[in-house]
Amino acid sequence: MFSYPIPHELPEEKIVLENLSKVYGVRSQEGRDAEDFVALEDFSLAVNAGEFVSIVGPSGCGKSTLLDIIAGLSKADSGTVRVSGLEVTGPGLDRGVVLQGYALFPWRTVRKNIEFGLEMKGASAKERREIGQKYLELVSLTGFEDRYPHELSGGMKQRVAIARALAYDPEVLLMDEPFAAVDAQTREILQDELLSIWEKTRKTIVFVTHSIDEAVLLADRVVVMTANPGKIRAVHAVNLPRPRSNHATRLSREYQDLRQKIYQGLQGDSRLPSSLGLPPERNLSFPQTEPVGAHGAIAL
Repeated sequence: MFSYPIPHELPEEKIVLENLSKVYGVRSQEGRDAEDFVALEDFSLAVNAGEFVSIVGPSGCGKSTLLDIIAGLSKADSGTVRVSGLEVTGPGLDRGVVLQGYALFPWRTVRKNIEFGLEMKGASAKERREIGQKYLELVSLTGFEDRYPHELSGGMKQRVAIARALAYDPEVLLMDEPFAAVDAQTREILQDELLSIWEKTRKTIVFVTHSIDEAVLLADRVVVMTANPGKIRAVHAVNLPRPRSNHATRLSREYQDLRQKIYQGLQGDSRLPSSLGLPPERNLSFPQTEPVGAHGAIAL
């Protein structure tokens, strides 16, 4: 059994976002002239090392755009992104990305998919196999090493994607709606597994979701964004005890109170999706089934 030591001294800030703005040129409703669409405006946030931060907000508020900028897949029009004190100028192996569309290589087995990042780092075949096996065990895929993606369920594919992102040991894990395309039962299983993985690895995680329930269950802090232009509406500390689980955590009064507070704070946004949570009058002291996202495409 492998151990995952937790560092005793963590730097205060792993990710620093300063005054980020991003504008896209889009066609006007008449389809003639280009218009500016402000996705992000003056967005600033610091994420501590080892912290789990969830980001929620209305559809189109710039959540995925923000994650793309941190990942180096997109460039902000103004502002800076720093990871471990270094400015982000493009993609890098210090940041792992997990998307909702899996993005696995269909011609590679589970093991070879997980080892891909290690190959990019130039690890030896022996080292790749040892590390790959460790993360196969971590995501409970032992025995499926030689299967191909088409032989796996959606939940298993997402476990492979998480293991691949972790295997090359990035400093930061960026997750964009990673469980939106799976059924509700599988989603809860994957949430519990992600909680367990975080407890063992203590990676810095930024997690984008439409679900208030998911955001509160997983995170140390929940960042709530406004409708576009995307800004920070509020930041909520999640002072729920760890380790957490769907079964125990969702039954707690503290959990219910916080999810209700976040939901009520979002009521002013006209594009509030139904997947954010239940209306206040239906907020019982029992866990509720979350709607499953209908979109499975990769959003970059």
